[in-house]
Amino acid sequence: MSTGTTASPAHGEPERPASGPLAPEDPGHTSPSRRHLLRAGAGTGLAAGVLLAATAPAQARTPEAAPAARAWPTLAALLDRSPHGLTDGEHALTSGYRTPGDGGGTLLRWEAGSSDAPDGGLVHTPTARPRRGRWRQVHDGTVDFRTFGVLGPRTPADDALDAMAADPSVTRVQARTDLLFRRRHTFTRSRLTLDFTGHTVHTGGIARNTHDNPFGAVFAFTGTTDPDRAVTHALTARVPELTDLYPVPDSGAFAVGEWWSVTCAPVPGGGQYERELQKLVEITEIPDDGHIRVGYLSGWELPAGRELTWVPVRPVHSVTVRDLVFLGAGEDTGAKDDEYTGSHPVSFEYAVDCHARDIHATGTFWPVVMRRWNTRFTTARCSLKNPPTVGYGGAGYLTQQIYCLDGRVSDCASSNVRHLSDLTASAHCQVVNCHGDGDDSGGNPFTTHGQYEHDLLYQGNSGLMDIANSGAPWGTSAKRITVRDHVCSWFVADTKITDLTLDNVTVLARPTFDQAGTLSVNADGAQLRGCTAVTFSLTRRSSRSARPTTLTDCHFAPPAKSVLVHSAVDTPVHFTHCVLDGLDGNTFAGTSTVTLTACTLRGSGPEAAPLTVTCPELRLTDSVLHDTGLVLDAPAGTQRLGLDGSTRLDGDNAGHTFLTTGPHRPADAATHWHLGALRSTAPATTAHAVLTTGVHHWRALGAELKGGRLRLEPAAFRGDSTLVHAHCTEDGVTREAVPEESPRVRWTANLLL
Repeated sequence: MSTGTTASPAHGEPERPASGPLAPEDPGHTSPSRRHLLRAGAGTGLAAGVLLAATAPAQARTPEAAPAARAWPTLAALLDRSPHGLTDGEHALTSGYRTPGDGGGTLLRWEAGSSDAPDGGLVHTPTARPRRGRWRQVHDGTVDFRTFGVLGPRTPADDALDAMAADPSVTRVQARTDLLFRRRHTFTRSRLTLDFTGHTVHTGGIARNTHDNPFGAVFAFTGTTDPDRAVTHALTARVPELTDLYPVPDSGAFAVGEWWSVTCAPVPGGGQYERELQKLVEITEIPDDGHIRVGYLSGWELPAGRELTWVPVRPVHSVTVRDLVFLGAGEDTGAKDDEYTGSHPVSFEYAVDCHARDIHATGTFWPVVMRRWNTRFTTARCSLKNPPTVGYGGAGYLTQQIYCLDGRVSDCASSNVRHLSDLTASAHCQVVNCHGDGDDSGGNPFTTHGQYEHDLLYQGNSGLMDIANSGAPWGTSAKRITVRDHVCSWFVADTKITDLTLDNVTVLARPTFDQAGTLSVNADGAQLRGCTAVTFSLTRRSSRSARPTTLTDCHFAPPAKSVLVHSAVDTPVHFTHCVLDGLDGNTFAGTSTVTLTACTLRGSGPEAAPLTVTCPELRLTDSVLHDTGLVLDAPAGTQRLGLDGSTRLDGDNAGHTFLTTGPHRPADAATHWHLGALRSTAPATTAHAVLTTGVHHWRALGAELKGGRLRLEPAAFRGDSTLVHAHCTEDGVTREAVPEESPRVRWTANLLL
């Protein structure tokens, strides 16, 4: 392996080589002016230092100063010079690689004892091919492709990249022209930046990838594992959620500062890939012989007896790939790429502090930035448009993160892709100010797999969103996902998602995709604030949360006959300051209480069908019902309705009744009506309430009824039924039927006008 030379005391040279006047040499040598030296040094960051050294006054020299750098028009001219008479440590400055001023000029030093293999840029052998003696490029850690004679995309840049990446003294690889790569490169080194300074990377004719290999990137960085040191053990006790302390058989097998992958066994009886724990973690403390502390707060409890496997990892770290325009292979060849012929720029596996920035891709097959087992990362200001497919699983993504921690995807964009960001089995990550368009067919920009992701934040994004919905093999589970200030035309989060928080999420129907404008949520600690959608659906597929399911300051306009709260919801649901518009035969189902406080429920018009209520209890306080009504129709058990706190009913509906029971209500099931200080205003043909049969317990205390009809048939108040109608005002109300007063029926202090 070659070892690069940098102008620093670490390599035994002064930081700015001093020199006297340039000495003429053979016919290939030119005697440069200051302008010539500046032009010659354009390819190296050391040009200014060399210029100062080359033009310094003679009296400024010291006895130990290096000799002057001699200028040459091209690299070939320098290499053609006979090595005889060269002094070890002597410098040369070329004006170009092939022609003067082509950008490939650089500073080189003669190393008389070197026999390193030439690589075309960092190490050169004179034309005479001596057994010893090499010209070595002098650099400050940054090396330009042009110093390898790669002056544009006509010359493949693969060999140059491999040579620079193989030299640990090179910490920044820099491109100043468009480039062509024909190979897929895998690196295991750290502390490297690939900076393409905004130029285009072509990959037409690149070597074929292997089957199902998203890590076959052009620039693939991967750490290494040591499975021979792996530790597998069953947990002797429960590991609680939000812990960073883990029991191990012998903490002596670990050391502070080491990185390990940790994986739990699959959930018993669950899906094939259903695991709560798969992360790359750093050992931060060894508190005792039987425990280790790691740099990760877990998101899921693990029961005693579950098996953990720890594998030591030597991750790549401190790598950045940045500032490039990337064209998938088919963009150059005109062919439609598949998993073998397609290309994509970057992958990181077993990586720490590795970043992708300002990468703008077109036509990539696998994800533009592919990550697995990453911790602490950023993907910023990247984009993808028009991948060759969005129908092949795993293909057509801007970025995918698998088993990743502490990451941030920001200021990114996608057009016509499968996913902008996919977080799989990942935690403590953020997706901020990212925008996906062209999502009508095949893809949704924002997604998670449902492989027990937790503590994710999405903020200020736009585009379809689908959380934890890749299927049962992965578990369809996630926890503590927060979405703020999001705009889209479809948002589905109705699998086993716990403690979902949606804040200012707007779902607008779009004629080219989901005209229903769907927002579907799992009622397991979900909390929605300031959200807007057309279709709203609340279901329940998990029951892990301790916090209530609430909706505050939201607006929905659901399609006719759609279900707002599904029958699977067995936890209380509370709507506060919400508006439900355009209601027409919609349903509140579920098996627990639904509460509406200070809400407005508006029918689509006076001919709209009333709401059907099948949940066991519905409470409305300080709310308004206009052009709708409530039909209590639970198919079994006791059912209760509470209307209080100045709740108002007005307008009309297709049934011309505000309150009644439905056809599925059993005749022997008790129905409780609790009417407080409500105000009900009805046209003459519309009833405030109609009860004709069954078992009813009617409590109307302080209600104001105006106009319309009141029909409480005696047949509805037999047996165990009760009625208390007290301190109510009935203004212009026609009592079509009411039961006579009895020990179980009381009409007290009512005002009839």
